[in-house]
Amino acid sequence: MVGAVLTCGSDPSRDATVFVISCAALPETGAQDGAGQGLRGELDGDSSTAGTGCADVFDMLSRKQREVMNVSADEYPVPPPVVGRGAVFVEHRLKSPQVSESAYIAPTAVLAGDVTVGPHSRVLFGAVITAEGGTVQIGANCVVMENTIIRGVPGQETRVGDDAVIGPHAHLTGCVIEGGSRIATGAVVFNGARIEAGAEVEFNAVVYVNTVVPSGVAVPMGWFAGGEPAELIAPGDWDRIRAIMGPLDYPGTVFGVAASGTGTPMSDVARRYARGLALHHQDHIVPDERHTPSDQTPQA
Repeated sequence: MVGAVLTCGSDPSRDATVFVISCAALPETGAQDGAGQGLRGELDGDSSTAGTGCADVFDMLSRKQREVMNVSADEYPVPPPVVGRGAVFVEHRLKSPQVSESAYIAPTAVLAGDVTVGPHSRVLFGAVITAEGGTVQIGANCVVMENTIIRGVPGQETRVGDDAVIGPHAHLTGCVIEGGSRIATGAVVFNGARIEAGAEVEFNAVVYVNTVVPSGVAVPMGWFAGGEPAELIAPGDWDRIRAIMGPLDYPGTVFGVAASGTGTPMSDVARRYARGLALHHQDHIVPDERHTPSDQTPQA
């Protein structure tokens, strides 16, 4: 006999505790047939045929059950809470994301490096928030929708204030979105830009580098905003767009290189980017159990 199933109670069809044990666990009290008869006698309540091996097994099971039932909270602590279960948290440049316990980070979202997400904020599926040499701060009650990219860069503040909504497929780099603002689907806000409180950037609009969109202003759908304060230009007015772009210094602000009469030297830009991004070789994926809320002490 390979194993035995023991049921407590004369009617196995009723609620009963079921134990599966190996015959190897039984003490050697004689012939195997006698042990089997003892098991049957114990199960049937027939003490005349019960063997000492069965009694020992039942005593052992009873002790184990009492031990389990008497475990205190100190001996069996509640596991620490985690946030963003199933999301990808990446330790980058020796920094890991810090997320409030009340925030929601969807599976398939990615948070990399020195990223902070405040209370009751929501980062939805496919969003990427990455600190590439500069911190990223997401405030309270923010919504970062699907497939948004928010990138922190050196030397420029990257922050989304409280109560802001960032629409799907928006792209924010090295910019400040003040509280109560709205960035619509597909909008782009470049390095050094600031969207003041309550301003809006509509679908597929572009806010250029070093531009300030004043409070209460809405950049229309597909339009260009440039300057401080922002001048709003329709997409077909390319001559005016070009005139505004020059003094705002896109090459120096974004790439850290001087503009030239022949354009931005992209080979130099590509090498700079490649050197900076090489630090990702040292990244580590943070396992779910270490997604400790920012107001909790991480477990050793």
